Amino acid sequence: MMLHIIPALKDNYIWLLETSNQHVIIVDPSESQPVIDYLNQKQLIPITILLTHHHHDHIDGVIALKNYYPNLPVYGPNEINLPINHITDHAEIMIDNQIIKIIAVPGHTIGHLAYYCKPYLFCGDTLFSAGCGRIFEGTYQQMFDSLNKLKQLPNSTIVCPAHEYTLSNLEFSRHILPNDEDIKAYYQQIKHQTITLPSTIGKEKRINLFLRCDEAFLQKQFNMQNALDLFKFFRTQKDNF
Repeated sequence: MMLHIIPALKDNYIWLLETSNQHVIIVDPSESQPVIDYLNQKQLIPITILLTHHHHDHIDGVIALKNYYPNLPVYGPNEINLPINHITDHAEIMIDNQIIKIIAVPGHTIGHLAYYCKPYLFCGDTLFSAGCGRIFEGTYQQMFDSLNKLKQLPNSTIVCPAHEYTLSNLEFSRHILPNDEDIKAYYQQIKHQTITLPSTIGKEKRINLFLRCDEAFLQKQFNMQNALDLFKFFRTQKDNF
């Protein structure tokens, strides 16, 4: 398999997973024309669209892509009000001989899904590099649990978030933990890069504060009783950063 990345809108990414014979799965097409142009340029054939959640900057390209490729199937959560194939947690779908595991990750939205096609994770707005999504519809507990689900995937998992937020997330992390060597080193590594993704689960366990809330020394440093309290603290601080 091969991964393709298409920048879109202000800071979105549309991911293409090339499975075989120039067949590609499209993830979260916020726009249609950049996808059509890229597919034509690279002579790629779209076979499926996967949608993580209902926000417009993840689904606005679907209708035009369906008009351009009339037989293209689309999968996504029940919260998306489009004529698509609705899927739920614990399901698996087979696309071009690839098994894709569906993982419910509520928090950013109630019905948010992630897609795991080993070793690739398409996590929408749940997990970002060095950060996580804002909690718009769910609860802190739901987002915390969702991130812990993703954290259980192998360290080699290739993390494909839907936005380029890495630098701003690391600036927040440096503000919270100015002496953390992993965070400082990674910030220096990527501070001049335009595209910092994909990441890996192993890397995120080191540089992502929202995946480190179970660390006892951090709970003690910020006077928190448990991992969930620390997660709430980090998320509210980031909301106002």
